[in-house]
Amino acid sequence: MPEMEKDTLNRAESAHTEAKATATDTTPADEKPAPAKKVIDPFRKLTVSTSPHIKSAVTTRSIMIDVLIALIPSFIWGVYVFGMRAFSIVVISVLASVGFEALYQVLMKKRITVSDCSAAVTGLLLGMNLPATVPLWLPIIGAFFAIVIVKQLYGGIGKNFMNPALAARAFLMLAWPTEMTTTPAPLTSSSAFAVSIDSADIVASATPMQLLKNGTIPDGGMFNFLLGSKAGTIGEVSTLLLIAGGIYLLVRRVISWHTPVAYIGTVALIAYLFPQNAAARTEFVAYELICGGLMLGAIFMATDYATTPITAKGRLIFGVGCGCITMFIRYFGGYPEGITFSILIMNTLVWYIDRLTRPKKFGGVSENGK
Repeated sequence: MPEMEKDTLNRAESAHTEAKATATDTTPADEKPAPAKKVIDPFRKLTVSTSPHIKSAVTTRSIMIDVLIALIPSFIWGVYVFGMRAFSIVVISVLASVGFEALYQVLMKKRITVSDCSAAVTGLLLGMNLPATVPLWLPIIGAFFAIVIVKQLYGGIGKNFMNPALAARAFLMLAWPTEMTTTPAPLTSSSAFAVSIDSADIVASATPMQLLKNGTIPDGGMFNFLLGSKAGTIGEVSTLLLIAGGIYLLVRRVISWHTPVAYIGTVALIAYLFPQNAAARTEFVAYELICGGLMLGAIFMATDYATTPITAKGRLIFGVGCGCITMFIRYFGGYPEGITFSILIMNTLVWYIDRLTRPKKFGGVSENGK
């Protein structure tokens, strides 16, 4: 009881002192300091997660849709030049690629990712890299090789070390060389639904690259070749539309200029310094650039995210390497074109290029301690 009385007395004295201080305070209200604000700890609700930490509206699906948009004009032109069979081949290639990816993921009990459109892009690129006279079952085999063997068995999108469409094209060229090297003449068409076409029914034509390999300037005029009135695969014939698609991707920031410029520039430099036809040096350089699959390869396949370097300096090195190998095969190889094998060879060197060109960490210490 004495302790309770003592505590009550202390409280009363404190209240009396506080009331007295308030009564004697003559400071105006507007000059009194504001009460201290409550400080909220910014780390109180910190969420720890794995990278990436920078949010962006760009997704795999949006990137792939941009690539599809950039390729559609060249595809339509290929259908115009080679007829509805070209349409059938490309559509079969796209459907087979999407189907094989979905089937594999179902069988392996993985999340189905065909909605990201990456399989559709692979199928479209594969179909555009085929002649319009191949059997209709050939793009199905190519799609299986590209999606299952090259892409999914290595873990799926972003984990493959080779471009799937080009790897499939190389496989088809080695397995069925006659079908892959027989190109129809422009503005000729074959049956859209015949499983295969007899060679006697194909109006074949030598590609400009076959003529250039022998030092012969192709006939037909440079403007027609730029527009796309020439023999070749379905998607490589219109240089102007491929360049337009590349500009669209640059504007959309889907690709950077480093690899295409380094690739095309290297081809032009070698063709100028060592022309197959020295009497028409400048003309020879121009045809080396606008004929064959250089634009399709440099713009759409040498810029693949998963199989090309991540640094700007590395992309320049990658492009120069592709250009050198392309011209070496064009001049000395058994094939008139070297785009496919040059990009695939450089794909295998990407890890080393990234290691060589990766930026140094600020304030970091190297392995030797310096």
